Amino acid sequence: MKTQVLYLFSFVLLSLIKWPNPAGATPGRNSTVFKVGHCPRKLTVVPSSRGCVCDDDCAGDHKCCVFDCGAVCVPPAFSKPGVCPRRKWGSGMCAEYCANDSDCPKDEKCCHNGCGHECIAPYTVKPGRCSKAKGTPMCAEYCYHDGQCAGEQKCCRTTCGHACSEPC
Repeated sequence: MKTQVLYLFSFVLLSLIKWPNPAGATPGRNSTVFKVGHCPRKLTVVPSSRGCVCDDDCAGDHKCCVFDCGAVCVPPAFSKPGVCPRRKWGSGMCAEYCANDSDCPKDEKCCHNGCGHECIAPYTVKPGRCSKAKGTPMCAEYCYHDGQCAGEQKCCRTTCGHACSEPC
């Protein structure tokens, strides 16, 4: 008898829980809808609506993002594959030519240029991981990114520099 009561109690509890269904949920307060993309770094468009709490409050593919003016619904930003090149502080134009990868043409990414942001062709990142730098006495920069290495080799950190090596 106790087992039957326990099963009945469990069934009632489970039926009261509203499980989120990201694939087929409809917008509303009791749903969880996963929207692709991420919030832009800066607000550069007129928001589609103000006063949102979550992405469910925004129409279409717009996301609820917080800026200085509060939470608003805006089109999402997208990150493109690749890695921005390393830049030294103060080496680029101090202007904001882009805010997100979505602002850049083709495969270019919105990268920090040392002072501002501009669209730059990214470096490719090959699969695999670099092994921990061993006591290699190479103190030179033989590479700066994976695209400069032959075959499947990656540009990995040495004791005091970078060199191409097989991934682990």
